[in-house]
Amino acid sequence: MTEKQAGTTNRSKSNQPNNSAGAGNEETFSGYFKKQEKVYPKRVWGRFRKLKWVAMIVTLGIYYLAPFLRWDRGPNAPDQAILIDLPNRRAYWFFIEIWPQEVYFLTGILVTAAVALFFVTSLYGRVWCGYLCPQTVWTDLFVWVERIVQGDRNARKKLQEGPWTLDKVKKIALTHFIWLIIGWCTAGSFVLYFNDAPTLVQSFFHLDVSPTVLAFIVGLTLSTYIMAGFAREQVCTFMCPYARFQSAMFDPDTLIIGYDEQRGEKRGKHKAGESWEGRGHCIDCTACVQVCPMGIDIRNGLQMECIACGLCVDACDNIMDKVGLPRGLVRYDTERHMKALVKGGKERFRILRPRTFYYGGLLALVGGIMLYGLLTRAPLELHVLHDRNPLFVRLSSGEIRNGYELKILNKTHEDHNFTITVSGLNDAKLEVRAPGDITPETLFVGADKVGHYHIFVSAKVEEGNPLPVVFTIRNNENGNTDTYDSVFITRRTKL
Repeated sequence: MTEKQAGTTNRSKSNQPNNSAGAGNEETFSGYFKKQEKVYPKRVWGRFRKLKWVAMIVTLGIYYLAPFLRWDRGPNAPDQAILIDLPNRRAYWFFIEIWPQEVYFLTGILVTAAVALFFVTSLYGRVWCGYLCPQTVWTDLFVWVERIVQGDRNARKKLQEGPWTLDKVKKIALTHFIWLIIGWCTAGSFVLYFNDAPTLVQSFFHLDVSPTVLAFIVGLTLSTYIMAGFAREQVCTFMCPYARFQSAMFDPDTLIIGYDEQRGEKRGKHKAGESWEGRGHCIDCTACVQVCPMGIDIRNGLQMECIACGLCVDACDNIMDKVGLPRGLVRYDTERHMKALVKGGKERFRILRPRTFYYGGLLALVGGIMLYGLLTRAPLELHVLHDRNPLFVRLSSGEIRNGYELKILNKTHEDHNFTITVSGLNDAKLEVRAPGDITPETLFVGADKVGHYHIFVSAKVEEGNPLPVVFTIRNNENGNTDTYDSVFITRRTKL
């Protein structure tokens, strides 16, 4: 009886008057819900498994070591190559520095990453999920630890399902201890991106770490431990939205993992020396299922859970080598090529097609805009805010005075003095209200800082509509300038 038929039978039984409500509900639900079975991926070796090891070593190496890279930005800026400096509201990536006012760069990075993911997916399917996704990388690492401590698939399964013994307690305790150590290192490395890495590491050894940092480390350690140790494939299936809309980016020319049904069927067990006449090449060994980290059977067709890691390809190729058959029963291929093979033809893998042109063009457009923004990024920026209360003051001399709040952004790594001027008014007078002998010609702003000044502009003008004025800030050392358009108010407007 199939699962669907079982559900129908249970629904029929639940409607019989002799059944109690509780028993009926239990039978009804049993046809629809099933306890999640734990997946025990079997060890496999092959070209795609090697590629996954390389990807894991490279990505983890970058993640753990990148905070310790140095980049000289001068004496007044941090020398950590990659740093998100929350107290000073800065983000540094080697030679790039992003201010809060430049959050559009972050938007551009996210858009570029999304389009690049769509572009790669349209060409090669879910290779990101299979090789570079953090969930996949850390799950691979946790499974490797589990295999080293507890053994391969059958040994792990037997250990988990067996009774609790001293040996079982030791192996499971050691496994979870190493998982927590990896989680702690992962969390600690993440925090290093928000602090000076060597200083924070030294603080750890001196037990002088702030409660905030400790709280983040504990939370991230537990999340890594849970996601990579327990959730695993459930994250990819139920939590990640990418699995839900990936099919929208597929077309018949997308490279996916597929089972050659024409060659493999009719499947069945095979003994050495038996003829292959009248049967398929699949010997129903389930090796492709046993190595799958998602626990699916690729022979049932492409499924939402498939992350295109290629381990089933390695497993099947190894079996084909043993039985003396050509590789490729399970392989990376396109839907168009597989259909062509059924008809006795061939179709080459096409990279240039409308979908890739769309994604490639959008990627080039967003990347070009970001590059232009970086190349034309001004080292000086001025913002002017007119006082709200009072809007203006009439002085005893007959002049009208307006107040303004200046924000001068010095995006260089050197201290500078600036001069502020205003145009649009005849014989305008500027006055700076600040401690010390500060004049409109000596506005000091430190390296990589924002200077705040309150100034008054006075002029003898007639009452009327607001007058447009332009503020200009000029660097006294190198002559860089920036302007800001504002207004000079001369009377109150009636609401």
